[in-house]
Amino acid sequence: MRAIVTGQVGMDKKEYLQGVVDFAGQQGEQIELYNVGDRMYTEDPDVRSGRILDLQLSRLNSLRRAAFKDIISESEGQPNIIVNTHATFRWRHGLFSAFDFDQVEALKPDLLICLLDNIEVVAERLHSKYTSDATLKDLMVWREEEIMATELVAQALKIPNRFYVLSRGRHKDTIETCYRLICRPEMKTVYPSFPMTHVVNLPDTLAEIDAFRAELAKHFIAFDPADVDEKLLLDAAIAAAKDGKEFIEIDPGSFSGGQEKISVSVKQVLDIAGDVDGQIYSRDFKMVRQSDMIVSLVPELPDGMPGLSSGVERELHHAFEHGREVYVVWKPKRLPSPFITETATQVFKSTEEALAYFEKQGMFSQVNLFGK
Repeated sequence: MRAIVTGQVGMDKKEYLQGVVDFAGQQGEQIELYNVGDRMYTEDPDVRSGRILDLQLSRLNSLRRAAFKDIISESEGQPNIIVNTHATFRWRHGLFSAFDFDQVEALKPDLLICLLDNIEVVAERLHSKYTSDATLKDLMVWREEEIMATELVAQALKIPNRFYVLSRGRHKDTIETCYRLICRPEMKTVYPSFPMTHVVNLPDTLAEIDAFRAELAKHFIAFDPADVDEKLLLDAAIAAAKDGKEFIEIDPGSFSGGQEKISVSVKQVLDIAGDVDGQIYSRDFKMVRQSDMIVSLVPELPDGMPGLSSGVERELHHAFEHGREVYVVWKPKRLPSPFITETATQVFKSTEEALAYFEKQGMFSQVNLFGK
């Protein structure tokens, strides 16, 4: 597959995508990676590292076209490629495009992926590598613009069903997921659905949810909503504000550059409260629609009640309304309501029962288990 991967500045896409290439090599597959930014610097060695976006737009566009022209030529006939680029830039010039459609069309991509990460980690990377005064609010807006522009390109190329948003992952690396999108397109895609906010203090329930997520990720291309968890960032900022604190210390996660903690402004987090909620709502529904099916785990809470959040209910209904297969793993002793059973393709009593059904239905890709 020929993939274009976009994402705002501060994603460290080059490092992540090299990991995808390396993983593919371990599976006996070859993916050629073309980094547009690196090639632009090669076109003009006088540009200092990290300063290319400060060039005049006409010069920037000229360098990009020259770099993209070489990529189109060199990638011809390559079965699996990744072109690492951007869809938009929000910089001193304001908002401007980071591609020329005629060249994108000439590349003939099969799919487009917009890569996401937790916004505080994006900000930390951006400010450590570039001279930028971008706030968290700026970066939240930029992320939305990047997603929309990438999706519009997919629509213009007439491959709207081959556009995906994909999180880098905070504590769980998604490199294998990206690899599967490119090299295993026959695999079914799934949106794992589960309660999040109101089970954070229930370790046994969290362990059950994590095991559920891990099992689905073994057998499917999984778009996991927990790979971006900015609601936790917002909750921490609200609690800090009540204590009169100006900054909070955040764990950037295992796959975010090796930093132990990063300091985040409480005020800047509170300024994006509406954006966090709005983007969770929009992004999760988008991931439901880009999946073949939704599989939801409803655990039994310690008080015997179903762990059924409003978010899970909305996701299930959204999937049903958009013609997706809807599967529910219902763990509580009390029976599910008709609002669950009447929209579900199948209801299971355990994750093991669900997996056995999926295997019997031939949903597992036998070439993609890697001995795991």
